[in-house]
Amino acid sequence: MICIVDYGVGNIQAFLNLFKRLGIEARRADTPGALSDAARLVLPGVGHFDHAMQRLNDSGMRSRLDELVLGRQIPVVGICVGMQMLAQGSDEGTLRGLNWVPGRVRAFSNHPSSANLPMPHMGWNDLQPCPTSKLFSKGFEKGAQFYFLHSFFFDANDKQDVAATAHYGLDFDAVVSRGHIHGVQCHPEKSHHWGEQLLKNFVEL
Repeated sequence: MICIVDYGVGNIQAFLNLFKRLGIEARRADTPGALSDAARLVLPGVGHFDHAMQRLNDSGMRSRLDELVLGRQIPVVGICVGMQMLAQGSDEGTLRGLNWVPGRVRAFSNHPSSANLPMPHMGWNDLQPCPTSKLFSKGFEKGAQFYFLHSFFFDANDKQDVAATAHYGLDFDAVVSRGHIHGVQCHPEKSHHWGEQLLKNFVEL
């Protein structure tokens, strides 16, 4: 069962619709008990880092997610702010992240190469997948593009965890994969068939 973590942040219905189109069974999970039969986890997120982390911390599901992901090794993909929450923390706020993938979330505005660019980074952009990335192992032709909407980016401590990069003033870590833990900064639910293929590949890992 694909469980989409509903902690009050993110467009849950968009993911339910996407998986339905793919013929993959999925449902929302908004309590610890609803996560009990999860075979895969989707952690969406939008908005401010601290707001999303606080909502997750207050949801009652935080410790259960740690148990499932870190203890039982259930595959998970964090999306947009959900990806940023995988880090140790963010320059956008003061709360601690999940710390599932070592790294920190940084502001484009603080980097010399991107400080003068329009914020947020919004619209279509391509990805440069790493050759060994399983998330891009099949179904991707040259020229695949994804939809982005963000002003902060994940900066992985170990660049071996980077599955794909994108460019906005600088090359930034757009997709991370650390074992069974994955994060994508783009919005696959808004990225047409390319986003569907990315999530299909995640489900089939």
